[in-house]
Amino acid sequence: MEGDVIRTLRNNIDFIGHFHTAGNPGRNELDETQELYYPAIMRAIAATNYSGYVGQELIPKGDAVAALENSYKICDV
Repeated sequence: MEGDVIRTLRNNIDFIGHFHTAGNPGRNELDETQELYYPAIMRAIAATNYSGYVGQELIPKGDAVAALENSYKICDV
């Protein structure tokens, strides 16, 4: 929710019960036009030994199933 996403999640992992993804801006699907780079974010989450869920909370621009499949692939580390 603020600038340095990876540092913020590392500093607060003990207080985080759930993550969700969405493109920024606009909560769109995850692709190269978005501000956040989810492969790096997901690797940082995995490095904390987080064992909870990551929800995909995006608004597809086209085919919803294809958007979800693509988001899953991007976030699978």
